[in-house]
This record gives sequence, structure tokens and C-alpha cells, in this order.
Amino acid sequence: MAKLYFNYSTMNAGKSTLLLQASHNYRERGMTTYLITAQLDTRAGEGRIASRIGIGEPADTFAPDEDLFAKIAARLDLGPVDCIFLDEAQFLSPDQVWQLARVVDDLSVPVMCYGLRVDFRGTLFPGSAALLALADEMREVRTICHCGKKATMVVRKGADGQALRDGAQVQIGGNETYVSLCRRHWREAVGDRPAR
Repeated sequence: MAKLYFNYSTMNAGKSTLLLQASHNYRERGMTTYLITAQLDTRAGEGRIASRIGIGEPADTFAPDEDLFAKIAARLDLGPVDCIFLDEAQFLSPDQVWQLARVVDDLSVPVMCYGLRVDFRGTLFPGSAALLALADEMREVRTICHCGKKATMVVRKGADGQALRDGAQVQIGGNETYVSLCRRHWREAVGDRPAR
């Protein structure tokens, strides 16, 4: 039975590595996968999902207002797909998440989404919020703060290396821009001191 999955975490938790490994496992068993990533994230090159550990695969891309049900239906017209893997799911719109739910329900193809849960301000991305509401199964991909506790937040660093509190929700970047932290250290980094 097909399901909509959401694998979420902070930056640098290995989400893309897990996606690529899962897709490889399908293909190793003679199955077909369809990889999709956000058009606006070109850090690994346009139309490519890559991990910091050096593995990568070509992927189709989705644009902000693109109809993903129509896109996936068109891909299925070319031949069967056993599983769809979507990276950078935080960049989905709520409408696109509903389109993915329709792919699962109406086309009977599992969709595995991987992405961030919250932005650098501690706010849910719209796509992530919709996935948290609609996904059949969710899995937190864990990473750790410098203190050893589970990292659940991320800070965006400015040019001076200090944590930013304001700015656009979306700014593409990697280790040079973002640091994953536990909530306590995130609060310290953004200047939210504990009450005495």
C-alpha cells in the first residue's frame, strides 16, 4: 500500500544520504525510482541530489508553482515507477503536498519526502507544516549539537559569523551558512537568555 512519508531534520543530518541510499536499495532489487529536488537549490548543480559525503544522483526538479500530480502522472506515462523520492521538501507549497498525497492515493505510488522541519527563526516551513499534517508516516533524522544533545534547530550565520534573527526564510547555503544546534544553544545563539 502506497504511503506519503516525511523524513525531516535540521541541516547536515544526512537526509540526502538516506534518500540516495534508499533509492539505491530499490534499484538494486530491479525496481525503478524517480528522484525530484527543488529547482532553486543548485548547490550540487541543477537537477542533482548530492550528499556532503560525496555521493549524488541526477534528479528532475520542481518549480514553486508546478503541479506535481501532473508532473508525476506524465512520468508514469513513460513507464512504471516503484517509488518517488523528493529532496528539499521544505520548499514545497501546501498545494504541492496535497498533490503528492493525491499521487499516493490515486496513482498508488509511494512518495518519500526529505527536508527541513524549521527555518533559522524556529518557524515551520509551509511545505514541512503541510507534510507534518498529511504524511502517513514521519521519521526524524537525528543529528547532534556541539554539546552532544539532539539538534532540533538551525542558526543562519551572518558575514560576521554571528547568528541572524531576521531575513528571508529561504537562503540556500551549507555549512558556511548554517549550524544545527539543540534548542538551548539555539536560544543562546540568537540572544534569547533564560529567565532568572
